[in-house]
Amino acid sequence: MTQDPPQHISGTRPMTNKKLPLDFTAFHQAHRPAYLRWAETYLNHRADAEEAVDAAFEQLLTIWTTVLKKENPAGYAWTVLRTRTIDLARGRRPAPLDTMAFETTALRDAVDPIGQLEESLTLFHAIGLLPPRQMDVVVLLHIHDLTADQVAAELGITPAGVRSTVRHAKRRLREILGLSEHQEDPDAVR
Repeated sequence: MTQDPPQHISGTRPMTNKKLPLDFTAFHQAHRPAYLRWAETYLNHRADAEEAVDAAFEQLLTIWTTVLKKENPAGYAWTVLRTRTIDLARGRRPAPLDTMAFETTALRDAVDPIGQLEESLTLFHAIGLLPPRQMDVVVLLHIHDLTADQVAAELGITPAGVRSTVRHAKRRLREILGLSEHQEDPDAVR
């Protein structure tokens, strides 16, 4: 079953002039907001993020029946998004995750903004050094405030997988930052 493509979805251009499969339309509507937030965090530019996300969905649409046959369609789609976003970043102005340090709640509420900015820059730089899955989980959980269930749905993993990944990410962040197990958790990125 198909339906006419939406003429305009929150800042996107129409993907095609032909009818889209309903399951693709539902997937697009369910995942696009989180994809866009993640890509914008990575690229630090809204128009570039929209371009990367639209390109990912266009690629997914061309192979949609194959995607649905995958063991983990959501995980496969996330990989397509991540690849498209990274490719776009390489071809344009790379914007490190560090720039997000300037937009934290901690910085806005800080008594010592300079000290907080230094701390936030250090933390965001460390997050950027995490392995891809760990970085994605930390960004979605702690920067975009998604729940473990929401992150699991976006990445195509289980909520237990999200919790395990974030534990490993925190351990890795402690190593990168030179913190002991007893020092403050490096997850206060708000």
